[in-house]
This record gives sequence, structure tokens and C-alpha cells, in this order.
Amino acid sequence: MAQIIDGKAVAAKVRQEVAQRAAEFTQQYGRPPGLHVLLAGDDPASAVYVRSKEKAAEQAGFAGNVQRLPATITQAELEARVAQLNADPAVDGILVQLPLPAGIDEKPILELIDPAKDVDGFHAISVGALWTGQPGLVPCTPKGCMRLLQEAGVQIAGKRAVVIGRSNIVGKPIAALLLAAHATVTIAHSRTEDLPGLCRQADILIAAVGRAKMIKGDWIKPGAAVIDVGMNRDDNGKLCGDVDFASAEPVAGVITPVPGGVGPMTIAMLMDNTLQAAHRRQAAS
Repeated sequence: MAQIIDGKAVAAKVRQEVAQRAAEFTQQYGRPPGLHVLLAGDDPASAVYVRSKEKAAEQAGFAGNVQRLPATITQAELEARVAQLNADPAVDGILVQLPLPAGIDEKPILELIDPAKDVDGFHAISVGALWTGQPGLVPCTPKGCMRLLQEAGVQIAGKRAVVIGRSNIVGKPIAALLLAAHATVTIAHSRTEDLPGLCRQADILIAAVGRAKMIKGDWIKPGAAVIDVGMNRDDNGKLCGDVDFASAEPVAGVITPVPGGVGPMTIAMLMDNTLQAAHRRQAAS
């Protein structure tokens, strides 16, 4: 039976580390790290998620606030809000909560964020830094996946990793991080030929394809590390991942559950990114 990685426990550990380091930052520089969130519209899931971020920032000892904006906000008005935060020296991290209201083009909004304050790690400059091995802010979910592997004692260097999913938010950045850690990485997706056969070669399997219970136990190499990034609902409406946990858990060496695996790590790593951004900005000032 696999070792189950407790994402809630690891996330709590990260957040405690961040809170301690944030207190040291505040004492050293006379100000707390600042995280500011722009929430436009009334998407209920976004409202819940932003509240969780707000609570985590408060617990970490950060300054900042959430600007809750109407769904009727214009492109120009939202861009002006981002520009104001870019210019504010007390703001270390800027987060624009997605999705944005209908009629707003998110790409220019995200590209307007100062890369030094891009705590989501989505800016093209942040992406370029990641792929070229330069220092920068890394997307939170992939960064959390790497921390989970580290906490589970998984050896990455020299191992074969397969990433199922090619999104800019998870698939591509986790592949870059695994490469940087000296794994041999294959990026696969739903159209990959003989996907089960490819998965069976993986010492580390990252599932980020967005299909409920797609990856079965007989796709998994015995003893492999399985990180399930998926967040889906099964036929009964129950939360589940991209991996069929019941059949995978007896085969894998280590595995993350859904819920309680990767999910809690995303906000924890957002806090870590904000503190990292604060230190870098302070050092550059």
C-alpha cells in the first residue's frame, strides 16, 4: 500500500514557516509583506477562494486587501487598478482572480502586472525565467507539487517523470521544475498514443489532465510517486482526482489523495511567493 501524502499537514507546515519568516521581515524592514487581490464580478467559487487567500494572508502577518469590483468594470478601469498596485511600494504581490467577467480580456491584464509582483507566476517574463533557469516567481500549484515530493522523500534526479497535461498553469511549469531537478521528463496529454504504456514507465507521475479517475491502477509502475492535481466530480457528485485512487493506491509507492493532497498547497505556496517577492523587492530597492 502506498504512503499517502497529507497535503493539509504539509501546507500547514509551509504556512507556519512563512508566518515566522514574515515576522522577521517585518521586524527587519519596518513593514509587513503586502499582498493585494483584485476580484471582479460575482463568481461564487472565486469569492470562496479569495476569502481563503485573504484569511491565509492575515494569518501569515501580511498587509494588503481585496478589491471587490463589480462585473460591470471595464477593461480600462481594471487595467488602471493594476497600474496603481504596480506603482505602490507597499504592494509586493498582485493577484488578479480568474475568471474575469465577460467582456474582459485577461491576457493584457495579466501581462500588465509587474513581474516582480507576479505572485501567480503567470507573466510571460516569469515563464521565461522558469524555463531558462533564472530566478523568478513560480506558479503556485506546481511549486506545491514539488514540495510534496520533497516532503515524501521522493528522489527526482535521474528518474523518469511523466506529466499528463500541458496547461500553462500546471503541466508546462511542473515539467520545467522537474527538469531543473534533473528528472527526465515527458509531457503527455489526452491525445498521446498508448498513454497507459507511457505512464507505466514513470517513476514520478503527475496527473493534471482534468478527467475524473482517468488514470487507473494498471497504468502505474509499481512503487511510483503519483501526484494527482485533478479536481473533478465523479458520477455520484463526489470530489475526486484524475487518478482512480482505489486502484492506484495499492500499486503506487507514494500518492496524494483528492481532496487533501495538492489542493491545500496552492494557497500555501502563494503565501511563500509573496514573501519571496517582498524580499527580492526589498533587496533591489
